Amino acid sequence: MRIDKCLADCGLGTRSEVKSLLKSKKITVNGKVVTNGKVQVNPETDEILFDGEKIQYEEFVYIMMNKPKGVVSATEDNLHKTVLDLINPLYFKKGVFPVGRLDIDTHGLLLLTNDGELAHRLLSPKKHVTKIYQARVEGVMTPEDAAAFERGIVLSDGTECMPARLDILSTTQDESIVQIHLKEGKFHQVKRMVKACGKNVVDLQRLTMGTLKLDERLALGESRPLTEEERQSLEIND
Repeated sequence: MRIDKCLADCGLGTRSEVKSLLKSKKITVNGKVVTNGKVQVNPETDEILFDGEKIQYEEFVYIMMNKPKGVVSATEDNLHKTVLDLINPLYFKKGVFPVGRLDIDTHGLLLLTNDGELAHRLLSPKKHVTKIYQARVEGVMTPEDAAAFERGIVLSDGTECMPARLDILSTTQDESIVQIHLKEGKFHQVKRMVKACGKNVVDLQRLTMGTLKLDERLALGESRPLTEEERQSLEIND
């Protein structure tokens, strides 16, 4: 591929910005200064350096984020901060986007990537990729509620949900901590399913998406690239 495209794909800037970098003589390929953007390179075998530092070419990037509340799962928004505002600008330049959505007041696991095919497979209704949420509920969830989830909750507007799993982790006199396993992603689904049982979700966190599990070491708002093992597991999960 052309060196200017390679550098742009690595997040070093737009084609015009990369052109300026080349003119500055800060780009070397296998030890030789390159100033012409048309020069052909092989990112897998050629050593490409910018100002003495090796450039690692990645066509696709995969990022795990611990999304905080108050941030929208979108690439742009006129009113609120988006998840893209929380990541390294180099990833932004590579065209990453959130895979699916978490409500503005929901926190937890969010995958961001520029791999459209993988995102489509993970979100496809035909795949039924399981997602696990942990919720703090105002009210006492009961075994009867768990049985209703297993049968398939009918929402207030008549929408029928697929059978889901409700695990009751703990209860007090007026509150419950539960985990909910879903294989679909309707609008505000967890909250609406709990509401159909006569209770209210007061805090919601996503823990998993398919084989991908939230890294507990990530503070709210932090993110990191997926490990190779995590990325490969998503492919297998497809």
